[in-house]
Amino acid sequence: MTQPEDKKMRNGSKIKKVRNIVLKIIGAIVIFIVLILGIVYITNVISTNSEANKIDSYGQHVSVDGKNINVLIQGEGKETIVLLPGYGTAAPALDFKLLIDELSPFYRVVAVEPFGYGLSDGTEKERTTENIVSEVHEALQQLNINQYMLMGHSIAGIYGVDYVNTYPNEVTAFVGIDSSVATQPGMDVKLPTTMFGFLKKSGLQRLVVKFGGDPYAGLPFDEHTVEQMKMLSNKNSNSSTMLNEMDHISSNFKGAQGLTFPKDLPLLLLIQANNEDVKGWIPLHEGQIKDSAHGKVITVDGSHYLHHTKFKEIARDVRAFMKEAK
Repeated sequence: MTQPEDKKMRNGSKIKKVRNIVLKIIGAIVIFIVLILGIVYITNVISTNSEANKIDSYGQHVSVDGKNINVLIQGEGKETIVLLPGYGTAAPALDFKLLIDELSPFYRVVAVEPFGYGLSDGTEKERTTENIVSEVHEALQQLNINQYMLMGHSIAGIYGVDYVNTYPNEVTAFVGIDSSVATQPGMDVKLPTTMFGFLKKSGLQRLVVKFGGDPYAGLPFDEHTVEQMKMLSNKNSNSSTMLNEMDHISSNFKGAQGLTFPKDLPLLLLIQANNEDVKGWIPLHEGQIKDSAHGKVITVDGSHYLHHTKFKEIARDVRAFMKEAK
């Protein structure tokens, strides 16, 4: 064997060894990742089953389309307020608790948890505005609630404008809590529901939440309520029902663009004073009330979930506004 051939064989042997080492490292990394994902998945299954037994019942169930919608009723006032949550609020009746406690000495407050939220069942029915509005209305009909003020957070502004036009003889006023506007920018994007679904099913969602910031830190919720909301968030966030609603967000916003609030309907919009995420947030809401006979925009210093920190102010402003509108 000549010297060049011998050197070539040695080089080939070295390359083979390096390749084998690299393949072993890659294999080890893959096995490690699979092992970690397996542990995360199993931990999530065990935790989910354990938490299911720790979630307290609240409110009452009413039957809609053969499934249960959960509704919490508090207070015995002559006038009724129906509360609707923003998208993804996993436990609406608990999330609204601070505001409900402020309103219930003066009103009968009805917190409706749509399908996929709180203690309500999930559903395979498409999460279009039409279906969601119809289901909420049917739940109220089951409870013989026929006259009420509609109050909604975030995306409830989209469902709400449809609702008041569909059932104009039932709704006495609409109050938006940093409520969405159909023409706000950025709502025509396609959201990655497949990725969110994977995070949910794999258990990675629970891991992300665990090591993320505490959304309730510094808020005046009691410890038990916070624990319940976190468990319901693990249960409901990115469920198939919520992901279906996410898939319909763009079309639901588009469908609401031709709707306006009735001119004679009292309309109160409580909104963030400094929303840096949505351009023209205040003018968008001012545009909603410009033709209203009883319309008012009140800016509030706070985050999107105004009812977490400004519940006293919201209750005060609602009472004052309704007195003015009468």
